[in-house]
Amino acid sequence: MGLFDFLRPRQQKDEAVADNTWLVVGLGNPGAQYAGNRHNVGQMVADELASRIGATFKSHKTPSRVAEGFLRPGGPKLVIAKPNSYMNTSGGPVAALVKFYSVPVERLIVIHDELDIPFDTVRLKQAGGHGGHNGIRDVSKATDGGAFTRVRVGIGRPPGRQDAADFVLKDFSSTERAALPNLLSDAADAVEAVASEGIVAAQQRFHSPA
Repeated sequence: MGLFDFLRPRQQKDEAVADNTWLVVGLGNPGAQYAGNRHNVGQMVADELASRIGATFKSHKTPSRVAEGFLRPGGPKLVIAKPNSYMNTSGGPVAALVKFYSVPVERLIVIHDELDIPFDTVRLKQAGGHGGHNGIRDVSKATDGGAFTRVRVGIGRPPGRQDAADFVLKDFSSTERAALPNLLSDAADAVEAVASEGIVAAQQRFHSPA
């Protein structure tokens, strides 16, 4: 038996792992001053996912912080990332992560805030327009309009005449903060469902009437 034969089982194992790897990116702005903003809910969900799989975010060769782990033994591997860039320039870090991990865009999941969905609601979407969300606009441009999956975390519309740009850069209200753990948990569940069951099954689960 030659050296190639000894190496083959490890190679096959690595290929199998790569085929079941999902890149999960939580969008937001870097820095403690933005951490609790509505615009950073994607990164809050990323933190929830990392906690579930017992992973810690670390500096990475790409301009992001990354945590890696498996959903369960033999299950999908999640590469969870939080870009170091500001929301509106998220595309560069995401494209760098896609290239570094050789993950097809179809196995990219982007988590972000969504004004057009009521607070405490999660919706899933694959491909499609950016809906005015500048972070998604930049990711779509950087991935050539690829069919990545979006976990849209509803934050609702601003009250009265408050400007949307100001609204997303404010922390959640005290009432919203009380419900926030459940929202983050639901969004993390949605990511896990996409990785484990696929987008169609996950949509059927999360889009069904309560």
